[in-house]
Amino acid sequence: MVQRDAIQSGTDNALFKPYDMGRFHLEHRIVYAPLTRCRAIDTVTQPAAVEYYSQRATKGGLMLTEATVISPEGHGYPHTPGIYTQEQINAWKPVVEAVKAKGTIFFLQLWHVGRASHNDYQPNGEAPMSSSAIAASGTVYTPKGAKEYPLPRAITPEEIKMVVDQFRQGARNSLDAGFDGVEIHSANGYILDQFLKNGVNKRTDEYGGSIANRCRFTLEVVDAVIAEVGGDRVGIRISPFGGFLDADDDHPYALHVYLLEELNKRDLAYVHFIEPRDPSSKGVGSPLAVHDWQHKEHNLDVFRHAYKGTFIAAGGHTRQSGIEALEKNHADLICYGRIYLANPDLVHRFAVDAPLNKYDRDTFYTQDQEKGYTDYPFLDEADGKQA
Repeated sequence: MVQRDAIQSGTDNALFKPYDMGRFHLEHRIVYAPLTRCRAIDTVTQPAAVEYYSQRATKGGLMLTEATVISPEGHGYPHTPGIYTQEQINAWKPVVEAVKAKGTIFFLQLWHVGRASHNDYQPNGEAPMSSSAIAASGTVYTPKGAKEYPLPRAITPEEIKMVVDQFRQGARNSLDAGFDGVEIHSANGYILDQFLKNGVNKRTDEYGGSIANRCRFTLEVVDAVIAEVGGDRVGIRISPFGGFLDADDDHPYALHVYLLEELNKRDLAYVHFIEPRDPSSKGVGSPLAVHDWQHKEHNLDVFRHAYKGTFIAAGGHTRQSGIEALEKNHADLICYGRIYLANPDLVHRFAVDAPLNKYDRDTFYTQDQEKGYTDYPFLDEADGKQA
């Protein structure tokens, strides 16, 4: 089904105010989140992704792909897509063409999971890489079944340079596939976050210890990607709180304000911050029970004021909380995940303040190419079923 034009002439709330994000003109402030779906069989994006992404595309909207892996060593989840072989690049091209045909701005998220992997995923069965030889707690779903996270190896400075270049090449491959830009995944306990957070990073070389040293890897990646594709085509995702995959830091404000001060010098397309989570949960899928983006203990406002460019906030927002966050200058753009997944016409539903489909968590991470992927009803279809 072709999604109708979601921007209604009578829409006057903050979600529908146009916004200029550097070279890109956005007609609304609703961003499609990077959502892992595990539908890329053997690392190759499948034809069903064309319909999945284009269903959710809108004129003048910003969409981010699911996290997409930059190297064979970067995998840690079943059937996640890559962007490091020609077959993978070619598989993304029809997806990009369908999305951009709707007039959408489309960025690919570059990903390396680091220690959030297993020997079963790694070339030659080697240990996965990280900042330090400290295993994450919990379970990893490998090609051979569920197992505990293994002990990773602390990578050398030479290997860090190799990963920096893989991010750079991933950015080039993304533009070759037709994407408008890339988002560097520096959040959620994956490889760059494993260097940023002192709960994981116990190094004593130039990549460990001080805040400046722990930010070095991320900034080297940012600089390499900017040099390859231009800063106005580069965003970065950051999770200062939450502790997913044990990625905690003793001083999250100091760490991330320093990082933002450095990013201010680089003129990126945007920074993308994840809201604080319920402190009782370490999961990335568990926002505060009552969404409070001005939570007294932790909130993003310090980071919002520290960063001089476009600021995206993500994490459990509703239509109303998104409107309020924009009105109070908490962010420039609001990123929506699970409710956008379940409502391919979310932008239209927000425009007319319509009821939403409920998402089915049981279908988030299957390999089915339709169920829980392309079969969520549009508003007219849902009304017809109710009638």
